[in-house]
Amino acid sequence: MKKKKSESSKKSTPQHTPQPKQGFVFGKKNYLFMFIGLAVIALGFILMSGGGSDDPNVFNEAVYNAQRIHLAPMLVIAGFTIEVYAILLNPNS
Repeated sequence: MKKKKSESSKKSTPQHTPQPKQGFVFGKKNYLFMFIGLAVIALGFILMSGGGSDDPNVFNEAVYNAQRIHLAPMLVIAGFTIEVYAILLNPNS
């Protein structure tokens, strides 16, 4: 003979807990700084390019100008610094 289950042991409807809002990991400010950082990095690499010679037997001194030796690498490093800041920036503040 089977025993009847009491009313209190019946299944009750599960209580739904609110789920966290699904969305982007970063905020609008983060993406803005990321695009600025990418633009600065791209500008640094553009300034670093060029200065070569069409004739392999002729050396062009333009390879060693201040733009390619000092300015362009500093722009690339600044761009990467902006990228790190964009990643670490709190989007909720």
